[in-house]
Amino acid sequence: MKLLAFETATEACSVAVYVDGRVHERFELAPRRHAELALPWADALLAEAGLARSQLDAIAVGRGPGAFTGVRLAVGLAQGIALALDRPVLPVSTLAVLAAGAAEAGGAHVVAAIDARMGEVYLGAFDRSSGEPRLLGREQVLGPAAATLPDGVDWWGVGTGFDAADGALRERLGAQLAGVDAAALPRAADVARLGALALARGEGLAPERLEPAYLRDNVALNSREQQALRDARR
Repeated sequence: MKLLAFETATEACSVAVYVDGRVHERFELAPRRHAELALPWADALLAEAGLARSQLDAIAVGRGPGAFTGVRLAVGLAQGIALALDRPVLPVSTLAVLAAGAAEAGGAHVVAAIDARMGEVYLGAFDRSSGEPRLLGREQVLGPAAATLPDGVDWWGVGTGFDAADGALRERLGAQLAGVDAAALPRAADVARLGALALARGEGLAPERLEPAYLRDNVALNSREQQALRDARR
């Protein structure tokens, strides 16, 4: 199985190529440079793996939630490449990606949170006991004071949402948290691994059916993003 994966929903830019279980990845904290880096990294990683785009089986993508511009960029790139190649897309929740990447010490129950700005966080609770993050309830955007978790288990917190608003979410959920990694960011390597599991189950989508998960309203593409999408379709 051969996949190309994008994750640009946060300040981190990440691209990965998955080849039969082996992952090649580039990851960098690169605010406002995602559109500049994503496609060149994809081409470099494909060359590193000895693959042409035509050899890919599908395109995996972190579909959000996260920063509007980053989510739009990753979804647009995945859609453009998949359309050009006539391949399926594999949308993966960015919160699930965070949960998948949490340290093994985090145990089976992980709450992933991304700073949503404006005093809010994107939040999702996951059960990893099966080896793959399973969403409990639904993903939400909310103020930390409104956050709740199921009782009876210790939770491991991951993501920038735990440092947002002066650590309000950490304080709110503190009694239920066994530990927190507030520096954790989603990575394309985990998008690729989760995408591979989805493809094996036959869950690939036609590119035109791919939709981002903003949890908030959309805004227009900027000129750099538009150019990146045009380049992806070449």
